[in-house]
Amino acid sequence: MKGKRTRVLLTGIGGGGHGEQILKALRLGELEYEIVGTDISDACANRSLVDKFVKLPRASDPRYLDELRSLGRSEKCIAIFHGSEPEMTVLSRSKSILEADGFYIPVNPSSVLDVCQDKVRTMGYLSSHGFRTPQFAEVRDLADLEAWKLLPAILKPSVGGGGSANVFIVQSRDELLTFSRYLLGMCECFIAQEYIGSPDEEYTVGVLFGKDGALINSIAVKRVINNALTIRTQVPNRTNRLEFGPRLVISTGISQGHVADWSLVRIACEEMAASLSPTAPMNLQCRVVDGVVVPFEINPRFSGTTSLRAMAGYNEPDILIRRDVLGEKVPPHFSYKEMMILRGLREHSLS
Repeated sequence: MKGKRTRVLLTGIGGGGHGEQILKALRLGELEYEIVGTDISDACANRSLVDKFVKLPRASDPRYLDELRSLGRSEKCIAIFHGSEPEMTVLSRSKSILEADGFYIPVNPSSVLDVCQDKVRTMGYLSSHGFRTPQFAEVRDLADLEAWKLLPAILKPSVGGGGSANVFIVQSRDELLTFSRYLLGMCECFIAQEYIGSPDEEYTVGVLFGKDGALINSIAVKRVINNALTIRTQVPNRTNRLEFGPRLVISTGISQGHVADWSLVRIACEEMAASLSPTAPMNLQCRVVDGVVVPFEINPRFSGTTSLRAMAGYNEPDILIRRDVLGEKVPPHFSYKEMMILRGLREHSLS
């Protein structure tokens, strides 16, 4: 199908986020894409990788939606992909308006975002629907921690905190209170979460849904967490919990690893994601503990591994355009390649 030019608008192409990942995946697609890329800054490393670059205001700016719609119409784009979470929220809220303009908008409804963008609500939802989760507590005051006995534990903002920012491992009561005070000084509430499993059994899992809510496929990457790109925090294990190994690790939002069938992980994550009734890609972070898939976060969007998946023949943005816009029959649970994919850094020069 190469040679056919399909014009799409992709926001948030800078910053190493999922916008950059969608860009890379589209360049590997079965279709030939003409990409209009946007970002909030002209100092955007990926501007040379799109066919046209336009600077847009931040998603919080009152002008954002009108300028986005105007750009999409003037460039005759058939779809708009969001490349950042703030833009995802605007596109979800404004989906009916954008669809009336004639754009395909692969974004989940607010009912999905409302659950998944709040980590306490995510864990509460999964637990109430019968899925195993780490034990957790919402913390709005230090008094909320009086009954918390599980150590080690993870502390992180309940809302926001992308890229594992402001996430802490605590192993003692003193550390628990110290970092809790710090977080409460920054945000209204945070989640305390039981530390689970081993980083050697951590997976990032994509579950792909069409605009009609149908499950298309899933893919799991068993993460290789071994360097500065992939490790957010690591500390020696000072507890008597030998099952966690010699070090406690929190990964970053930059994933790499082994793409394979991992059917146990995929099937469990398909069930969790489908329970939310999504209509766009979902991404789940989990560890396997004693043979059970235990999720610790859900991102209701394209993943930071979108381009890695495309390299294996699982190209989510391309599949959605072909299926949901052009009407191509995409077989459910289509096959893709097994491979190990590792990441590094690449520099760009801008003239």
